[in-house]
Amino acid sequence: MSKASAIVKEEILALIPPTIFFFVTIHIVMLVRILMLEGTGISPVASMSAALAALILGKAVLITDMLPFIDLFPHKPLIYNISWKTLIYFLLATIIHYLERLVEAWRKAGGLAAANQKLLAQMVWSHFWGIQIIILTLIVMYCTIHELGRTIGKDKMRRIFFGPMPIPQDVGVALKP
Repeated sequence: MSKASAIVKEEILALIPPTIFFFVTIHIVMLVRILMLEGTGISPVASMSAALAALILGKAVLITDMLPFIDLFPHKPLIYNISWKTLIYFLLATIIHYLERLVEAWRKAGGLAAANQKLLAQMVWSHFWGIQIIILTLIVMYCTIHELGRTIGKDKMRRIFFGPMPIPQDVGVALKP
């Protein structure tokens, strides 16, 4: 295998976990949006749009993870890196969420400035921030799982979640006569 194909394979494998996580969670957010917009005449986001957003967020996570300031607290308790990464990812997700609405408005308004003004005036901010709260919760979950996996190792995480779990030594000794 050439060095270039190894790098591509590594990038694709690194992209899979955040993309799957955000694919599922963005569909949850989309379902909540559909339920919130029921009866308003506003069409919900298509599943393809959610899949594209998951790919964008998955790649954004990978790019953000390469920034030199992302792991500011390597020798502190996990809550430091979890909080820091959650803040960074949440800001990124908020920008993407707003830009998604802006693109929708831009198609209708014809110009970017007009679309932004219209969006700022007509957006239902309680819905926007409600969705952001859900996204924040999901990002905290992602960062927690990601940091735990980074700390204890991928193999141990797989064993913890998918088995088989080894029997602790002290339990085996207690069962012997």
